[in-house]
Amino acid sequence: MAISISLTVNGAPISASIDPGTLLVQFLRDQLRLTGTHIGCDTAQCGACTVHLNGRAIKSCNILAVQAEGADITTIEGLAQNGALHPMQAAFKHCHGLQCGFCTPGMVMCAVSLVQSQPDLTGDDVRAQLDGNLCRCTGYHNIVKAVLEGAEGMKSSGTANANANAAATAPATA
Repeated sequence: MAISISLTVNGAPISASIDPGTLLVQFLRDQLRLTGTHIGCDTAQCGACTVHLNGRAIKSCNILAVQAEGADITTIEGLAQNGALHPMQAAFKHCHGLQCGFCTPGMVMCAVSLVQSQPDLTGDDVRAQLDGNLCRCTGYHNIVKAVLEGAEGMKSSGTANANANAAATAPATA
């Protein structure tokens, strides 16, 4: 039996009919064709599926799409604005914070949320906060460097506190 849901994804209102057991990651990838959100482990361990739900980073393999009813979802595709990379995306590119790229969308989404909640970071802060996002290629050095550079870019562009209130008041769903 299908269920109707309505939510906002990357600023666009979406209404869809889905199976009640559909995970948010499946809905984003299979129905909306937003394939930047990756499926890695299906157990909320790797972070490849990280998206923002009401301004807060969540692992989309760990939440049903129906639980996102009425929510505002941002995926990696929704970060860039008017063809310009988000400061965190630009920093990952500049600092070579990726190799195969599989973990990168989740890392970037987690990093953006981290900076929005804690703009002044140290390398140790980044390592501790990205603990739930796994990379099998890079050794994390360039990822940490990218997050710190991205944090500076977000501060100078005014996006470091863009979702701080939403992130602070969003209910924990995942």
